[in-house]
Amino acid sequence: MPVSTLLRETVAVAALLALLVTAWRHLGPRGEAAAALLTSAAVLAVGAVSPSDAGDALERLAPVVLFLAAVLVVADVCGRAGLFTVAATRVARFAGDSPVRLLVGVAVLATVVTTVLSLDATVVLLTPVVVAAALRRSASPAPGAWLCLRLANSASLLLPVANLTNLLAVPDLDVGFLGFARLMAPALVVVVAAEWACARVQFRRELRPAATAATAAAVGTTPAPDPEATAEEVPLARLPLVVVALMLAGFAIGSPLGVEPGWIAAAAAVVLAVWAGRRGLLVVPDVVRAAQPSFALYVLGLGVVVAAVATSGPGDAVRHLVDAVVAGADPAAPGLLTLLGVAAVATLVANLVTNLSATLLVVPLVAPLGDTAILAALIGLDAGAGLTYSGSLANLLWRRTLDGTAAATGLAAFHRRSLVATPIVVALAVATLWATARVLG
Repeated sequence: MPVSTLLRETVAVAALLALLVTAWRHLGPRGEAAAALLTSAAVLAVGAVSPSDAGDALERLAPVVLFLAAVLVVADVCGRAGLFTVAATRVARFAGDSPVRLLVGVAVLATVVTTVLSLDATVVLLTPVVVAAALRRSASPAPGAWLCLRLANSASLLLPVANLTNLLAVPDLDVGFLGFARLMAPALVVVVAAEWACARVQFRRELRPAATAATAAAVGTTPAPDPEATAEEVPLARLPLVVVALMLAGFAIGSPLGVEPGWIAAAAAVVLAVWAGRRGLLVVPDVVRAAQPSFALYVLGLGVVVAAVATSGPGDAVRHLVDAVVAGADPAAPGLLTLLGVAAVATLVANLVTNLSATLLVVPLVAPLGDTAILAALIGLDAGAGLTYSGSLANLLWRRTLDGTAAATGLAAFHRRSLVATPIVVALAVATLWATARVLG
């Protein structure tokens, strides 16, 4: 191998590792921005990626980053308006003194928030509220917090806008917004049921009445005998609900017209930011912080670096792995084993280099097999990303959000639970997708 080639590949891999470490260590906005700029400059400087390829990567990512920034503002305003608190309070009221019913309510709530406002809202904004609601009920906060994380990844299957990985794959898909939802809806139902069942079994001790009493003693409270009397009443702001509903409708209407979801989300973000500003809920710097421009820059830098890695040794390894899995598959109708193999590869790569990086590597390779294969890959990239902390940036955000709280989860416990649940969920989701594709033709 020529020295120049070795240098290019070494720099590309080192740049990707540097970005992954940045995510793991959470170096803050300045650290994220600096890492994105330095690594992108490095791979361009040594020729690991050409300016034209880097430009193509940025062009592909630009609409995704616009959507990301806008939906983060939408979610932030919803949080400031108390929507998550109201929802969690009503779930707690529904549950009464039953931890199992509380877990059912959390599953429904986490699925809705993930589907409508994306997985980051579930991890950063909903999870702390669910933890607080559980503690108010003198229940262990761990089951609800865990299910929020699991469904932040797994429940992002339904809509293209629920996960950045889905948006990155949309250009390779031949289905619109509603077509995506139609194919993935049965898989979502199966996934949510499977995630709830796994959490119910894995946290069976915490969900017993005796555990509720122990939690009450630990936090210095007693179980509430009357949920109606103790549920915290929070006024419900209706405009954010209306705007979010219109935003979703806009996604469905705009998709066949070629309107990028980012522009629709941006319009919703502007309306909500103005509304919240007039009510004193935020000021302009709050809007900028909510949009997380440093993270948007990080995603763009990641795209440039992954474009460099795709033409290096690791990229070739992924290509050979995908080729081995899809060898002999019928492009018109890939079989169940092929789809399971695609999802397994996507899961593996996602947990090595995060699902955002894996999407850019894997999806173009399976695209020749058609929509069903791409959707199977997304199951691995979404639900499969919960296998390890490194599988999804949402996993790392969840860990930081709960650090130091009663719901914090250690590395051993995290991986012990996820290594059991993730293969079950991914396999069931892929089998359901395969069956759905056969029925719908």
